[in-house]
Amino acid sequence: MTKNKNNQAIWSTRIKKNTSLLFQKVGSSIEIDKRLYKEDIVGSIAHVEMLFKQKIISFKIKNKIVFGLNKIKSEISNNKFEFNNKYEDIHINIEKRLFQIIGEEAGFVHTARSRNDQIITDFKIWIKTNTKEIDILLDTIIKNILKLAEKNIHTIMPGFTHLKNAQAVSFAHYLMAYVEMFKRDKNRFNNNLKSLNENPLGVAALSGTSFNIDRNYTTKKLGFEKPTNNSIDTVSDRDFVLDFLYSVSVCSMHISRISEELIIWNSDAFKLINLSDKIVTGSSIMPQKKNPDLLEYLRGKSGITYGNLFSMLTILKGLPLSYFKDLQDDKEIIFKSNDTLINCLKIFDEVLKNFKPNKKKMLELASSGYITATDLADYFVKNLSMSFRTAYKRTAAIVNLAEKRNKTLDQLTIEELKKIEPKLTKDVLKVFDLNNSVDSKKSYGGTSFDNIKKMIMKYKKLK
Repeated sequence: MTKNKNNQAIWSTRIKKNTSLLFQKVGSSIEIDKRLYKEDIVGSIAHVEMLFKQKIISFKIKNKIVFGLNKIKSEISNNKFEFNNKYEDIHINIEKRLFQIIGEEAGFVHTARSRNDQIITDFKIWIKTNTKEIDILLDTIIKNILKLAEKNIHTIMPGFTHLKNAQAVSFAHYLMAYVEMFKRDKNRFNNNLKSLNENPLGVAALSGTSFNIDRNYTTKKLGFEKPTNNSIDTVSDRDFVLDFLYSVSVCSMHISRISEELIIWNSDAFKLINLSDKIVTGSSIMPQKKNPDLLEYLRGKSGITYGNLFSMLTILKGLPLSYFKDLQDDKEIIFKSNDTLINCLKIFDEVLKNFKPNKKKMLELASSGYITATDLADYFVKNLSMSFRTAYKRTAAIVNLAEKRNKTLDQLTIEELKKIEPKLTKDVLKVFDLNNSVDSKKSYGGTSFDNIKKMIMKYKKLK
């Protein structure tokens, strides 16, 4: 094997002085982008196979390069590969090792491409793979929420506006609201897959290449739908990064919202749910405490993902076309957001398995705050042919009466009700029953028990 004459930076022929140690340190990204080794090798193999197909390199050279790349992949996978900060990034580390394995023929691997199109190709493949992992975790979250909802269709609780009792709802219906949010997250991530499914490989540094390459071939090999249309846009484009970061941020926000709800409901002021000892911590000084630390952790991490999104937006806002060193930070930002979200999804799944509703307390809270007042107003409209505004005023007067007499609406007698509205009969008393109140909301998307059952079945069938 030829002695390795490539133990220098690629540009050492042009740049004669050694790079300062400080610049080597800040210029190296290998500790970050070594996570892309599989994608880099897959992309390189597709590239050299295309070069052979187009008769740009020989069959022998193609085979030697593919052999060497597969050997490197095995070395890295088995922790037998030595990454060197001197070689700056994953691409050059792999290329240098390829020279050691197969000799000078390794120099053909970079024909008709640049690190600019190489890294975007790697990055897009990586995001596609990890988006699918997120999608699977979201499916698990949705499945477990559906299980919890199915057990609590007839669990009555107050629905809140402004965190004040508003109307009675099924706890299952409340949970299903988060199914809708996580379904939108799935759609958002899947839409991103469609928009980033364009192959960057072959645009080279920024202007394309004079070699007779076949970008449709590598597109098919790497699982993209089509090649990108403009070489300059391709190397400067990080919209797909922003799309991913935005999707992560919104999903994190949804996790944060439900975490906040559960924190409030678990508080001594509400006591609407009970958290298992598996997902709480104690206090260093107060022996009685059981703190919802995991939920607080989930709530806090949304701030991290927001920060990563804004960091990337800020990096991009002042960049002219096309490639700049500023873009090197995109991978660290993406990896952090991805890892944070995956961790949070796994933790939240654990939370879902380890809390129970306090059904008695939920019902007690739903029985306060004149929560069936709107039902009474609707009754006036349907049964006494009142306009809703007249019914609203009549109901407000009845609420005032109940408040004055320190009674709930269902504790008022028909005689007391008739003092406000003489046309009322005993039939009106049924509107104060919480089960009737919940089950009366039969409009599509409403909280009636039948609606909830149908929606649960609908989503279970989609799995």
